[in-house]
Amino acid sequence: MKKTLAILAALVSLSVHANEKLVVGATPVPHAEILEFIKPTLAKEGVDLDIKVFTDFIQPNQQLALKNLDANYYQYRPFLDDFNKTRHTDLVPVVGVHIEPFGAYSTKIKNIAELKDGSTVSIPNDPVNTGRALVLLHEAGLIKLKDPSNTLATQRDIIDNPKHLKIRELEGALLARSVSQVDLAFVFANYALEAGIDTNSALIVEKGKSLYIEFLVARPDNINDPGVQKLAKALNSDEVRQFILIRYKGQIAPGF
Repeated sequence: MKKTLAILAALVSLSVHANEKLVVGATPVPHAEILEFIKPTLAKEGVDLDIKVFTDFIQPNQQLALKNLDANYYQYRPFLDDFNKTRHTDLVPVVGVHIEPFGAYSTKIKNIAELKDGSTVSIPNDPVNTGRALVLLHEAGLIKLKDPSNTLATQRDIIDNPKHLKIRELEGALLARSVSQVDLAFVFANYALEAGIDTNSALIVEKGKSLYIEFLVARPDNINDPGVQKLAKALNSDEVRQFILIRYKGQIAPGF
């Protein structure tokens, strides 16, 4: 009997101290790097963080909706809202973590004024970010939009294109590669950092808009799970704030 009780006690002890596994999807830079930074902290709190790296913007949400992931960290609220609407999902934001500048880069010109007639400009091909890029082109005086406050504008909303720009829509992951192939390319900061592009070299830049804070995202059925909440707390810690400030030297900013 004593032996049986001892075995039961040992099993209970193991179950109490066993780590909870949390599978989180992220794009490589800076999201996965920030998650790697907090991995040891979460391990001490009983959470075994398993980071799955993705290079596109669709799979992390699809895999979360299918419950192959417990959470993801790579997107801002307008993108999430559009995904939920078009894909009929109900993914939910947990906490905002950081803000990335979205900018246009070139290897052919050093100033927007040098952009020639008929130049080719590459922009993202998803609805939210297509509009985001077009609004920035409008603000730079390169095109005129019917409604410049419409963040979901499409090329059909361009009412004037004085430089006859050829606007090409590409998948987000391909934009950094297009910098050397077009005259001007809009690139997300995460892909720019991954490709070794200095985000401070952007010729057009949108910085610090709270609308574009990148979120940790979960599902309604697990948003209150202890592991997800521990991850959320760690991502909004002073340690992560300092890591972002020191590691990325102003190329991205804390969003909390």
